[in-house]
Amino acid sequence: DQGEMLFTHFGISGPLTLSASCHLKDEDIDRYRAVIDLKPALDAEQLDRRVMRDFEKFHLKQAKNSLDLLLPAKMRGVVLEDWGIDPEKPVNQITREERQALVKVLKAFTVELKEKRPIETAVITSGGVSTKEIDPSTMASKLKRGLYFAGEVIDVDRYTGGYNLQIAFATAYAASQAIAGLNGLPKEEDPS
Repeated sequence: DQGEMLFTHFGISGPLTLSASCHLKDEDIDRYRAVIDLKPALDAEQLDRRVMRDFEKFHLKQAKNSLDLLLPAKMRGVVLEDWGIDPEKPVNQITREERQALVKVLKAFTVELKEKRPIETAVITSGGVSTKEIDPSTMASKLKRGLYFAGEVIDVDRYTGGYNLQIAFATAYAASQAIAGLNGLPKEEDPS
């Protein structure tokens, strides 16, 4: 997918990561990796030409100082490490194969996934009360009279972009209308 993503002190985040997370099972998280195109607007050939221009401009510098125009400062060291060449190597001694290896790193930067963030920092959650146990018109429990559910306690989640908020608002509205007896259904009697 293409969109916004953030590199943080703990890993990756942002809308793309949040959307992808709903496809990852916690017990299998270490089987996954994020492969990120750091230069999606350029194909590999265009990027190679761009890197060549930068290398011509910085031909007297070392490899570690050749990425200034290509990447943000905090990304340079990580990309340089993945690139695998001696950071002290003069740019004018970088081979065609080494340059193309850099292009491959930029087009397929890989982040190994280890774990999801803890629930305390969650933006989107999954799990909760099964929708099979809830009347969708009133949000009332099918198992316990007088109990209603709304929002994140229901096992429904969607991609980031307001969908989870819409689910929260719509289910809260349906539940409140049912509780108040305003949805055309008879108000439930007090079970006591």
